[in-house]
Amino acid sequence: MNISLSEHFGYGKLLRFTLPSVGMMIMTSVYGVVDGYFVSNYVGLTPFAAVNLIMPFLMILGGTGFMFGSGGSALIAKTLGEGKKELANKTFSLLVYSAAVLGVIFSVFGIAVLRPVSALLGAEGELLENCVRYGRIYLASMPFYLLQYTFQSFFIAAEKPRMGLLVTIAAGVTNMALDALFVAVFEWGLEGAASATAISITVGGVIPLIYFFRKNTSLFRLGKTRFDGKALLKTCTNGSSEFMSNISMSIVNMLYNFQLNKYAGENGIAAYGVMMYVNLVFLAIFIGYSVGTAPIISYHYGAENKDELKSLLKKSAVIIWISSAAMIITAQLLAYPLAKIFVGYDETLMKLTLDGFRIFSVSFLFAGTAIFGSSFFTALNDGLTSALISFLRTLVFQTAAVLILPVFFDVDGVWFSVAAAEFTAAAVTMAFIFGKKKKYGYL
Repeated sequence: MNISLSEHFGYGKLLRFTLPSVGMMIMTSVYGVVDGYFVSNYVGLTPFAAVNLIMPFLMILGGTGFMFGSGGSALIAKTLGEGKKELANKTFSLLVYSAAVLGVIFSVFGIAVLRPVSALLGAEGELLENCVRYGRIYLASMPFYLLQYTFQSFFIAAEKPRMGLLVTIAAGVTNMALDALFVAVFEWGLEGAASATAISITVGGVIPLIYFFRKNTSLFRLGKTRFDGKALLKTCTNGSSEFMSNISMSIVNMLYNFQLNKYAGENGIAAYGVMMYVNLVFLAIFIGYSVGTAPIISYHYGAENKDELKSLLKKSAVIIWISSAAMIITAQLLAYPLAKIFVGYDETLMKLTLDGFRIFSVSFLFAGTAIFGSSFFTALNDGLTSALISFLRTLVFQTAAVLILPVFFDVDGVWFSVAAAEFTAAAVTMAFIFGKKKKYGYL
């Protein structure tokens, strides 16, 4: 039975509605993890380092999909709450078409600048060639990458989060199966891993297109629209925090790779890659929950239902804090087996990864607060506050920490940097939430 955005949400209903979104984000994050596993274990250390080195650039280009998805779903859910269903559907169609066009532009641009960007990031020789080989294939799927991430949020606003989960599972299973086939069986190396990911991304983008172009039981259907600059601007403003977050994280990841290359060499980059894969999966829980609750918050904000806003914020705070405590405990317990899976073939790299991960995982205790806080303000159509939280969390605090702490703690300072930045971001987020309570009436 579908759950409507207009309903009252207790803990049970809130979890039932958001769990598919959590599943979507976890499965999406598995793409990179699976690629990393097969490249690390079947292709080699240098190709594995190349994937980690070029991935931030690829994520910067793909960040537009998060912007259109989060910002657009906030806008159309608010519009639904105001009772303007036809306008919401036209805005939905406009944003999907716009994401597809931008995807084509970014694909062409990315392929054109891939080699100089890789060199700028510090790649040379074999590492440079591996970056280019992997990146070109990945970039070919960029239009579907943007569509996939756009639709992930739109499925929730359309009251079909389970359909979104099924699409993501289909894409994820495709990726895992093709990685095993192309890399482990056919031995196609780096090209095989990139092709598996590109095909799975295409699956994740095409299936929603077919679903929404056909008559369906959701709130939306792709059809005729008109250019609406105001809606596009509002979407970009609402989603600027997610876009900023992706760009900032990618830039910071480049900086982390630079610092690790300086303090620990190629092994440091590889170890950080393992942690980023685990980080993606763990943070996907927070991101998935935040994405899942955003359309509900937007709807009730548009309907001026402040009592429900208060209830949603309080329940979400409890869920986020319990999840944070569970994550750090789980991360500490799984540190050894996870490191063993990815880099167990190299004792030195294994020790570096294990020691780093035990420090790095402290960040999970604080990350959920800022992630949800940023999404919460996006849902309230307060893009400026949302973007400021993301900007501080993903760029300012992390950049400062990773530049300063290694001076005093060597390579351990790099691992401490993430936890220090997340703690500071959580404190700033709480300040914003309490500071804006009168304006929005959620406390």
